[in-house]
Amino acid sequence: MTKTVEKSAVGRLKSRPQFLFVREGERRKGPLFLLEVRDRQMPDEAPRVGFTVTKKHGNAVERNRMRRRLKEAVRLSAGFAMQPGHDYVVVARRDVLGASFKALQDGLKDRIATRQKHKQQRPAAPGKE
Repeated sequence: MTKTVEKSAVGRLKSRPQFLFVREGERRKGPLFLLEVRDRQMPDEAPRVGFTVTKKHGNAVERNRMRRRLKEAVRLSAGFAMQPGHDYVVVARRDVLGASFKALQDGLKDRIATRQKHKQQRPAAPGKE
C-alpha cells in the first residue's frame, strides 16, 4: 500500500533574513499572539509562515508546546485564509498555553482576515504648527 502525503498549502519561513523582512511589515495585535504580515509582491507563490516564541515565555518544553499548538492551528484552519504571496510571522504570547484550541484557531483566522485599523491623526490645533 502506498501512502499519499498531502503537500501543505503554506510554506515555511526558516532563515533570519526572512523573519526580519516580515518584521518591517504590518502588525496585527491580539490577546494570544502578535501577527506580522508582509506582502512579497509575488501573487503566484504560496503564502509562508514562521513562528517565534521568545525565551521569556518559559522553558524549552513550554516554548515548544506553544509553537506546536500554533503550527497545528495554522495547519487545520488558518492556512486557508492566508493570501498568496504574503509572509506571516506569529509571535506567541504566554496565554497561548492556557487558551482553548478553538480560541486559538478563531484568533488566528480573525487576525489573518482583518487588517489592523490605522489610527487617524488628529488635526493640529489652531495656531500650533
